[in-house]
Amino acid sequence: MKDDVARVPLSTAFWYWLRLGFMSFGGPAGQIALMHQELVERKRWISEKRFLHALNYCMVLPGPEAQQLATYIGWLMHRTWGGVIAGGLFVLPSLFILMGLSWVYLVFGSVPAVAGVLYGIKPAVTAIVVFAAYRIGSRALKNAWLWSIAAAAFIAIFAVKVPFPLIVLVAGVIGYVGGKYAPGTFVIGGKHGAAAQLHGPALIDDDTPTPRHALFTWKRFFIVLASFVLIWLVTIGTLTVLFGWNGALTQMAWFFTKAALLTFGGAYAVLPYVYQGAVEHQHWLTGLQMIDGLALGETTPGPLIMVVAFVGFVGGWTRAIFGPDALLLSAVVASTIVTFFTFLPSFMFILLGGPFIETTHGNLKFTAPLTAITAAVVGVIVNLAVFFALHVLWPDGLHGGFDWLSLVIGLAAAIALFRFKVGVIPVVLVCGVAGLAIRLLV
Repeated sequence: MKDDVARVPLSTAFWYWLRLGFMSFGGPAGQIALMHQELVERKRWISEKRFLHALNYCMVLPGPEAQQLATYIGWLMHRTWGGVIAGGLFVLPSLFILMGLSWVYLVFGSVPAVAGVLYGIKPAVTAIVVFAAYRIGSRALKNAWLWSIAAAAFIAIFAVKVPFPLIVLVAGVIGYVGGKYAPGTFVIGGKHGAAAQLHGPALIDDDTPTPRHALFTWKRFFIVLASFVLIWLVTIGTLTVLFGWNGALTQMAWFFTKAALLTFGGAYAVLPYVYQGAVEHQHWLTGLQMIDGLALGETTPGPLIMVVAFVGFVGGWTRAIFGPDALLLSAVVASTIVTFFTFLPSFMFILLGGPFIETTHGNLKFTAPLTAITAAVVGVIVNLAVFFALHVLWPDGLHGGFDWLSLVIGLAAAIALFRFKVGVIPVVLVCGVAGLAIRLLV
Protein backbone atom coordinates (compact mmCIF):
# COMPACT_ATOMS: atom_id res chain seq x y z
CA MET A 1 0.00 0.00 0.00
CA LYS A 2 2.83 2.38 0.87
CA ASP A 3 4.47 1.86 -2.54
CA ASP A 4 1.14 2.22 -4.33
CA VAL A 5 0.37 5.55 -2.68
CA ALA A 6 3.84 6.77 -3.69
CA ARG A 7 2.85 6.11 -7.30
CA VAL A 8 0.01 8.65 -6.92
CA PRO A 9 1.61 11.78 -5.44
CA LEU A 10 -0.60 14.03 -3.37
CA SER A 11 -0.06 16.77 -5.95
CA THR A 12 -1.51 14.53 -8.68
CA ALA A 13 -4.48 13.67 -6.50
CA PHE A 14 -4.93 17.38 -5.70
CA TRP A 15 -5.40 18.28 -9.36
CA TYR A 16 -7.81 15.39 -9.89
CA TRP A 17 -9.98 16.40 -6.90
CA LEU A 18 -9.93 20.03 -8.05
CA ARG A 19 -11.06 19.04 -11.53
CA LEU A 20 -13.78 16.82 -10.03
CA GLY A 21 -15.00 19.80 -8.00
CA PHE A 22 -15.72 21.68 -11.23
CA MET A 23 -17.19 18.63 -13.02
CA SER A 24 -19.44 17.11 -10.35
CA PHE A 25 -22.83 17.83 -11.89
CA GLY A 26 -25.85 15.54 -11.79
CA GLY A 27 -26.47 15.27 -8.06
CA PRO A 28 -25.05 12.49 -5.87
CA ALA A 29 -25.91 9.73 -8.32
CA GLY A 30 -24.15 11.46 -11.21
CA GLN A 31 -21.19 12.42 -9.01
CA ILE A 32 -20.74 8.86 -7.74
CA ALA A 33 -20.96 7.51 -11.27
CA LEU A 34 -18.33 10.03 -12.39
CA MET A 35 -15.95 9.00 -9.58
CA HIS A 36 -16.52 5.32 -10.37
CA GLN A 37 -15.73 5.87 -14.01
CA GLU A 38 -12.53 7.78 -13.24
CA LEU A 39 -11.15 6.09 -10.12
CA VAL A 40 -12.28 2.48 -10.67
CA GLU A 41 -12.33 2.07 -14.44
CA ARG A 42 -9.77 4.54 -15.81
CA LYS A 43 -7.20 5.49 -13.19
CA ARG A 44 -7.52 2.22 -11.21
CA TRP A 45 -6.70 3.98 -7.95
CA ILE A 46 -9.19 1.77 -6.10
CA SER A 47 -10.94 -1.53 -6.86
CA GLU A 48 -14.67 -1.82 -7.37
CA LYS A 49 -15.19 -3.78 -4.15
CA ARG A 50 -13.31 -1.26 -2.04
CA PHE A 51 -15.12 1.60 -3.82
CA LEU A 52 -18.55 0.08 -3.18
CA HIS A 53 -17.64 -0.76 0.41
CA ALA A 54 -16.74 2.88 1.06
CA LEU A 55 -19.87 4.01 -0.78
CA ASN A 56 -22.08 1.77 1.36
CA TYR A 57 -20.74 3.41 4.52
CA CYS A 58 -21.27 6.90 3.12
CA MET A 59 -24.83 6.01 2.16
CA VAL A 60 -25.84 5.36 5.77
CA LEU A 61 -24.34 8.62 7.07
CA PRO A 62 -26.09 11.96 7.32
CA GLY A 63 -24.63 14.38 4.83
CA PRO A 64 -23.76 14.43 1.10
CA GLU A 65 -22.63 10.90 0.28
CA ALA A 66 -20.66 11.80 -2.87
CA GLN A 67 -18.58 14.39 -1.00
CA GLN A 68 -18.04 11.93 1.84
CA LEU A 69 -16.98 9.23 -0.64
CA ALA A 70 -14.39 11.60 -2.12
CA THR A 71 -13.19 12.37 1.41
CA TYR A 72 -12.96 8.65 2.23
CA ILE A 73 -10.92 7.76 -0.85
CA GLY A 74 -8.67 10.79 -0.41
CA TRP A 75 -8.10 9.83 3.24
CA LEU A 76 -7.43 6.18 2.38
CA MET A 77 -4.82 7.17 -0.19
CA HIS A 78 -3.12 10.13 1.49
CA ARG A 79 -4.05 10.20 5.17
CA THR A 80 -5.95 13.04 6.86
CA TRP A 81 -4.74 15.80 4.55
CA GLY A 82 -5.72 13.72 1.55
CA GLY A 83 -9.26 13.43 2.90
CA VAL A 84 -9.48 17.13 3.73
CA ILE A 85 -8.23 18.09 0.27
CA ALA A 86 -10.54 15.68 -1.57
CA GLY A 87 -13.63 16.63 0.43
CA GLY A 88 -12.80 20.33 0.49
CA LEU A 89 -12.18 20.61 -3.24
CA PHE A 90 -15.46 18.80 -3.86
CA VAL A 91 -17.20 21.75 -2.21
CA LEU A 92 -15.10 24.89 -2.78
CA PRO A 93 -15.67 25.37 -6.55
CA SER A 94 -19.41 25.10 -5.99
CA LEU A 95 -19.22 27.59 -3.11
CA PHE A 96 -17.40 30.21 -5.19
CA ILE A 97 -19.66 29.69 -8.21
CA LEU A 98 -22.80 29.92 -6.08
CA MET A 99 -21.52 33.09 -4.41
CA GLY A 100 -21.04 34.66 -7.83
CA LEU A 101 -24.44 33.54 -9.10
CA SER A 102 -26.11 34.65 -5.87
CA TRP A 103 -24.59 38.12 -6.27
CA VAL A 104 -25.83 38.33 -9.86
CA TYR A 105 -29.26 37.10 -8.68
CA LEU A 106 -29.57 39.75 -5.96
CA VAL A 107 -28.15 42.64 -7.99
CA PHE A 108 -29.58 42.00 -11.45
CA GLY A 109 -32.66 39.90 -10.66
CA SER A 110 -34.20 37.42 -13.05
CA VAL A 111 -32.22 37.02 -16.29
CA PRO A 112 -33.99 35.31 -19.23
CA ALA A 113 -30.72 33.78 -20.47
CA VAL A 114 -30.22 32.02 -17.13
CA ALA A 115 -33.76 30.64 -17.29
CA GLY A 116 -33.05 29.26 -20.75
CA VAL A 117 -29.87 27.50 -19.65
CA LEU A 118 -31.73 26.01 -16.67
CA TYR A 119 -34.47 24.81 -19.01
CA GLY A 120 -31.98 22.73 -21.00
CA ILE A 121 -29.98 21.43 -18.04
CA LYS A 122 -32.91 20.02 -16.06
CA PRO A 123 -33.78 17.19 -18.50
CA ALA A 124 -30.05 16.48 -18.86
CA VAL A 125 -29.77 16.06 -15.09
CA THR A 126 -32.71 13.64 -15.21
CA ALA A 127 -30.91 11.53 -17.84
CA ILE A 128 -27.70 11.61 -15.79
CA VAL A 129 -29.51 10.27 -12.71
CA VAL A 130 -31.10 7.47 -14.77
CA PHE A 131 -27.68 6.61 -16.18
CA ALA A 132 -26.17 6.55 -12.69
CA ALA A 133 -28.90 4.23 -11.43
CA TYR A 134 -28.15 1.91 -14.35
CA ARG A 135 -24.38 1.91 -13.74
CA ILE A 136 -24.61 1.28 -10.01
CA GLY A 137 -27.49 -1.17 -10.36
CA SER A 138 -25.71 -3.22 -13.02
CA ARG A 139 -22.90 -3.83 -10.54
CA ALA A 140 -24.83 -4.09 -7.29
CA LEU A 141 -27.95 -6.05 -8.29
CA LYS A 142 -26.45 -9.47 -8.97
CA ASN A 143 -29.42 -11.69 -8.13
CA ALA A 144 -33.21 -11.71 -7.71
CA TRP A 145 -33.04 -10.99 -3.97
CA LEU A 146 -31.08 -7.78 -4.47
CA TRP A 147 -33.36 -6.77 -7.35
CA SER A 148 -36.33 -7.33 -5.02
CA ILE A 149 -34.80 -5.11 -2.35
CA ALA A 150 -34.24 -2.35 -4.91
CA ALA A 151 -37.82 -2.65 -6.19
CA ALA A 152 -39.24 -2.66 -2.67
CA ALA A 153 -37.20 0.43 -1.78
CA PHE A 154 -38.51 2.24 -4.85
CA ILE A 155 -42.13 1.38 -4.04
CA ALA A 156 -41.64 2.30 -0.38
CA ILE A 157 -40.25 5.77 -1.05
CA PHE A 158 -42.28 6.57 -4.19
CA ALA A 159 -45.71 5.22 -3.36
CA VAL A 160 -45.77 4.90 0.45
CA LYS A 161 -43.45 7.86 1.25
CA VAL A 162 -41.43 5.81 3.74
CA PRO A 163 -38.57 7.92 5.18
CA PHE A 164 -35.17 7.15 3.71
CA PRO A 165 -33.52 6.34 7.09
CA LEU A 166 -36.17 3.67 7.71
CA ILE A 167 -35.53 2.15 4.28
CA VAL A 168 -31.79 2.02 5.05
CA LEU A 169 -32.47 0.43 8.45
CA VAL A 170 -34.78 -2.26 7.05
CA ALA A 171 -32.38 -3.04 4.19
CA GLY A 172 -29.52 -3.35 6.65
CA VAL A 173 -31.51 -5.78 8.82
CA ILE A 174 -32.41 -7.86 5.75
CA GLY A 175 -28.75 -7.96 4.75
CA TYR A 176 -27.66 -8.95 8.25
CA VAL A 177 -30.15 -11.81 8.44
CA GLY A 178 -29.47 -12.82 4.84
CA GLY A 179 -25.74 -12.81 5.44
CA LYS A 180 -26.24 -15.41 8.18
CA TYR A 181 -28.68 -17.74 6.40
CA ALA A 182 -27.95 -17.14 2.68
CA PRO A 183 -24.43 -15.65 2.60
CA GLY A 184 -23.89 -16.23 -1.12
CA THR A 185 -26.81 -13.94 -1.93
CA PHE A 186 -25.14 -10.90 -0.37
CA VAL A 187 -21.66 -11.23 -1.84
CA ILE A 188 -21.17 -9.02 -4.88
CA GLY A 189 -18.33 -9.54 -7.32
CA GLY A 190 -15.58 -12.10 -7.28
CA LYS A 191 -12.04 -11.86 -6.08
CA HIS A 192 -11.40 -9.31 -8.79
CA GLY A 193 -14.29 -7.61 -10.55
CA ALA A 194 -14.90 -6.83 -14.17
CA ALA A 195 -12.92 -3.61 -13.95
CA ALA A 196 -9.82 -5.54 -12.84
CA GLN A 197 -10.20 -8.03 -15.69
CA LEU A 198 -10.44 -5.21 -18.20
CA HIS A 199 -7.88 -2.77 -16.84
CA GLY A 200 -5.58 -4.73 -14.53
CA PRO A 201 -5.17 -4.56 -10.75
CA ALA A 202 -5.98 -1.40 -8.82
CA LEU A 203 -3.54 0.45 -6.57
CA ILE A 204 -5.90 -0.17 -3.65
CA ASP A 205 -7.11 -3.62 -4.71
CA ASP A 206 -9.50 -6.08 -3.09
CA ASP A 207 -6.71 -7.79 -1.16
CA THR A 208 -4.51 -4.74 -0.51
CA PRO A 209 -3.79 -4.57 3.24
CA THR A 210 -5.24 -1.64 5.15
CA PRO A 211 -2.56 1.08 5.42
CA ARG A 212 -1.21 1.87 8.87
CA HIS A 213 -2.92 5.26 9.13
CA ALA A 214 -6.31 3.60 8.46
CA LEU A 215 -6.06 1.01 11.23
CA PHE A 216 -8.62 1.42 14.00
CA THR A 217 -7.48 2.27 17.53
CA TRP A 218 -9.52 3.70 20.37
CA LYS A 219 -6.82 6.29 21.04
CA ARG A 220 -7.09 7.66 17.52
CA PHE A 221 -10.89 7.53 17.71
CA PHE A 222 -11.03 9.76 20.77
CA ILE A 223 -8.35 12.14 19.46
CA VAL A 224 -10.30 12.69 16.22
CA LEU A 225 -13.61 13.07 18.08
CA ALA A 226 -12.13 15.56 20.55
CA SER A 227 -10.49 17.53 17.72
CA PHE A 228 -13.73 18.02 15.82
CA VAL A 229 -15.73 18.87 18.94
CA LEU A 230 -13.06 21.44 19.85
CA ILE A 231 -13.13 22.97 16.36
CA TRP A 232 -16.90 23.30 16.57
CA LEU A 233 -16.89 24.75 20.08
CA VAL A 234 -14.15 27.28 19.34
CA THR A 235 -15.81 28.45 16.11
CA ILE A 236 -19.34 28.80 17.42
CA GLY A 237 -18.00 30.20 20.70
CA THR A 238 -16.12 32.92 18.80
CA LEU A 239 -19.28 33.82 16.88
CA THR A 240 -21.22 33.98 20.14
CA VAL A 241 -18.64 36.32 21.72
CA LEU A 242 -18.55 38.59 18.66
CA PHE A 243 -22.24 38.69 17.71
CA GLY A 244 -24.17 37.17 20.63
CA TRP A 245 -26.10 33.92 20.67
CA ASN A 246 -29.05 35.51 18.87
CA GLY A 247 -26.87 37.09 16.21
CA ALA A 248 -27.59 36.05 12.63
CA LEU A 249 -24.21 34.39 12.06
CA THR A 250 -24.36 32.45 15.34
CA GLN A 251 -27.89 31.27 14.63
CA MET A 252 -26.87 30.22 11.12
CA ALA A 253 -24.00 28.18 12.57
CA TRP A 254 -26.29 26.49 15.10
CA PHE A 255 -29.14 25.87 12.65
CA PHE A 256 -26.99 24.37 9.91
CA THR A 257 -25.14 22.18 12.39
CA LYS A 258 -28.52 20.62 13.21
CA ALA A 259 -29.44 20.45 9.52
CA ALA A 260 -26.15 18.66 8.73
CA LEU A 261 -26.99 15.94 11.23
CA LEU A 262 -30.43 15.43 9.69
CA THR A 263 -29.45 15.07 6.02
CA PHE A 264 -30.24 11.35 5.77
CA GLY A 265 -31.46 10.59 2.28
CA GLY A 266 -29.75 13.48 0.54
CA ALA A 267 -30.51 17.15 0.14
CA TYR A 268 -34.15 16.70 -0.87
CA ALA A 269 -34.88 14.96 2.41
CA VAL A 270 -33.62 17.91 4.48
CA LEU A 271 -34.84 20.77 2.27
CA PRO A 272 -38.24 20.95 4.03
CA TYR A 273 -36.40 21.41 7.33
CA VAL A 274 -34.16 24.12 5.85
CA TYR A 275 -37.20 25.83 4.29
CA GLN A 276 -39.07 25.81 7.57
CA GLY A 277 -36.17 27.20 9.56
CA ALA A 278 -34.61 29.64 7.09
CA VAL A 279 -37.81 30.97 5.49
CA GLU A 280 -40.61 30.63 7.99
CA HIS A 281 -38.79 30.96 11.32
CA GLN A 282 -35.64 33.03 10.78
CA HIS A 283 -36.84 34.93 7.67
CA TRP A 284 -33.36 34.93 6.14
CA LEU A 285 -34.98 34.74 2.68
CA THR A 286 -38.39 34.35 1.05
CA GLY A 287 -40.00 31.16 -0.24
CA LEU A 288 -39.58 32.33 -3.84
CA GLN A 289 -35.90 33.01 -3.25
CA MET A 290 -35.53 29.51 -1.78
CA ILE A 291 -36.96 27.97 -4.96
CA ASP A 292 -34.65 30.09 -7.12
CA GLY A 293 -31.71 29.00 -4.97
CA LEU A 294 -32.62 25.36 -5.48
CA ALA A 295 -32.59 25.90 -9.25
CA LEU A 296 -29.12 27.42 -9.00
CA GLY A 297 -27.96 24.56 -6.78
CA GLU A 298 -29.18 22.00 -9.31
CA THR A 299 -27.15 23.55 -12.10
CA THR A 300 -23.83 24.11 -10.37
CA PRO A 301 -21.21 21.44 -9.59
CA GLY A 302 -21.01 19.95 -6.14
CA PRO A 303 -23.62 18.42 -3.83
CA LEU A 304 -27.16 19.78 -4.03
CA ILE A 305 -27.06 20.60 -0.32
CA MET A 306 -24.83 23.49 -1.44
CA VAL A 307 -28.10 25.37 -1.81
CA VAL A 308 -27.44 26.26 1.84
CA ALA A 309 -24.61 28.52 0.60
CA PHE A 310 -27.25 30.48 -1.33
CA VAL A 311 -29.42 30.62 1.78
CA GLY A 312 -26.51 31.99 3.80
CA PHE A 313 -25.56 34.49 1.09
CA VAL A 314 -29.08 35.92 0.79
CA GLY A 315 -29.52 35.85 4.58
CA GLY A 316 -26.29 37.76 5.16
CA TRP A 317 -27.22 40.27 2.45
CA THR A 318 -30.76 40.92 3.70
CA ARG A 319 -29.66 41.16 7.36
CA ALA A 320 -26.81 43.55 6.43
CA ILE A 321 -24.70 42.02 9.21
CA PHE A 322 -21.79 44.44 8.69
CA GLY A 323 -23.93 47.42 7.74
CA PRO A 324 -25.70 48.66 4.58
CA ASP A 325 -22.39 49.64 2.96
CA ALA A 326 -20.94 46.14 3.27
CA LEU A 327 -23.71 43.90 1.92
CA LEU A 328 -21.37 41.78 -0.19
CA LEU A 329 -19.02 41.19 2.75
CA SER A 330 -21.98 40.24 4.94
CA ALA A 331 -23.23 37.79 2.32
CA VAL A 332 -19.83 36.18 1.67
CA VAL A 333 -19.08 35.70 5.38
CA ALA A 334 -22.55 34.26 6.07
CA SER A 335 -22.32 31.89 3.09
CA THR A 336 -18.88 30.69 4.19
CA ILE A 337 -20.01 30.09 7.78
CA VAL A 338 -23.10 28.18 6.65
CA THR A 339 -21.01 25.97 4.35
CA PHE A 340 -18.41 25.33 7.08
CA PHE A 341 -20.95 24.16 9.65
CA THR A 342 -22.88 22.13 7.08
CA PHE A 343 -19.85 20.07 6.03
CA LEU A 344 -17.84 19.86 9.26
CA PRO A 345 -19.79 16.77 10.45
CA SER A 346 -19.15 15.03 7.10
CA PHE A 347 -15.39 15.18 7.59
CA MET A 348 -15.79 13.99 11.17
CA PHE A 349 -17.85 10.94 10.19
CA ILE A 350 -15.26 9.83 7.62
CA LEU A 351 -12.12 10.43 9.67
CA LEU A 352 -13.79 8.98 12.77
CA GLY A 353 -15.50 5.93 11.28
CA GLY A 354 -13.27 5.19 8.28
CA PRO A 355 -10.73 3.08 10.22
CA PHE A 356 -13.50 0.87 11.62
CA ILE A 357 -15.07 0.44 8.17
CA GLU A 358 -11.67 -0.52 6.74
CA THR A 359 -11.51 -3.42 9.21
CA THR A 360 -14.79 -4.83 7.87
CA HIS A 361 -14.29 -4.99 4.08
CA GLY A 362 -13.62 -8.73 4.18
CA ASN A 363 -16.15 -9.58 6.90
CA LEU A 364 -19.50 -10.77 5.57
CA LYS A 365 -21.20 -9.94 8.88
CA PHE A 366 -20.59 -6.26 8.07
CA THR A 367 -20.57 -6.33 4.27
CA ALA A 368 -23.90 -8.17 3.80
CA PRO A 369 -25.98 -5.37 5.41
CA LEU A 370 -24.10 -2.81 3.32
CA THR A 371 -24.71 -4.83 0.15
CA ALA A 372 -28.44 -4.84 0.89
CA ILE A 373 -28.31 -1.09 1.57
CA THR A 374 -26.64 -0.51 -1.80
CA ALA A 375 -29.48 -2.42 -3.49
CA ALA A 376 -32.03 -0.28 -1.66
CA VAL A 377 -30.19 2.89 -2.66
CA VAL A 378 -30.52 1.90 -6.34
CA GLY A 379 -34.29 1.97 -5.87
CA VAL A 380 -34.06 5.35 -4.16
CA ILE A 381 -31.98 6.75 -7.05
CA VAL A 382 -34.62 5.54 -9.52
CA ASN A 383 -37.21 7.36 -7.40
CA LEU A 384 -35.15 10.54 -7.70
CA ALA A 385 -35.05 10.12 -11.48
CA VAL A 386 -38.84 9.72 -11.58
CA PHE A 387 -39.21 12.80 -9.34
CA PHE A 388 -37.08 14.86 -11.72
CA ALA A 389 -38.86 13.52 -14.81
CA LEU A 390 -42.31 14.36 -13.46
CA HIS A 391 -41.33 17.94 -12.67
CA VAL A 392 -39.41 18.47 -15.91
CA LEU A 393 -41.92 16.93 -18.32
CA TRP A 394 -45.01 18.27 -16.54
CA PRO A 395 -43.75 21.61 -15.18
CA ASP A 396 -47.29 22.74 -14.29
CA GLY A 397 -48.31 19.43 -12.72
CA LEU A 398 -49.75 16.22 -14.18
CA HIS A 399 -52.93 18.06 -15.11
CA GLY A 400 -50.96 20.67 -17.05
CA GLY A 401 -49.35 20.46 -20.46
CA PHE A 402 -46.62 17.99 -21.44
CA ASP A 403 -43.26 19.54 -22.33
CA TRP A 404 -42.21 17.76 -25.52
CA LEU A 405 -39.07 19.85 -26.00
CA SER A 406 -37.77 18.80 -22.56
CA LEU A 407 -38.45 15.18 -23.50
CA VAL A 408 -36.40 15.59 -26.71
CA ILE A 409 -33.50 17.13 -24.77
CA GLY A 410 -33.68 14.40 -22.12
CA LEU A 411 -33.75 11.60 -24.70
CA ALA A 412 -30.81 13.13 -26.58
CA ALA A 413 -28.86 13.33 -23.32
CA ALA A 414 -29.71 9.70 -22.49
CA ILE A 415 -28.59 8.50 -25.94
CA ALA A 416 -25.32 10.41 -25.56
CA LEU A 417 -24.69 8.85 -22.14
CA PHE A 418 -25.86 5.27 -22.79
CA ARG A 419 -25.01 4.75 -26.45
CA PHE A 420 -22.03 7.00 -27.14
CA LYS A 421 -20.52 7.13 -23.60
CA VAL A 422 -20.24 10.93 -23.71
CA GLY A 423 -19.02 12.50 -20.47
CA VAL A 424 -21.34 14.26 -18.04
CA ILE A 425 -19.87 17.74 -18.52
CA PRO A 426 -20.25 17.86 -22.35
CA VAL A 427 -23.83 16.60 -22.01
CA VAL A 428 -24.68 19.29 -19.45
CA LEU A 429 -23.04 22.05 -21.49
CA VAL A 430 -24.67 21.10 -24.80
CA CYS A 431 -28.10 20.73 -23.20
CA GLY A 432 -27.70 24.10 -21.49
CA VAL A 433 -26.91 25.74 -24.83
CA ALA A 434 -29.88 23.93 -26.42
CA GLY A 435 -32.19 25.20 -23.68
CA LEU A 436 -30.93 28.74 -24.15
CA ALA A 437 -31.48 28.56 -27.92
CA ILE A 438 -35.00 27.16 -27.47
CA ARG A 439 -35.99 29.91 -25.03
CA LEU A 440 -34.60 32.63 -27.30
CA LEU A 441 -36.21 31.25 -30.47
CA VAL A 442 -39.54 29.81 -29.27
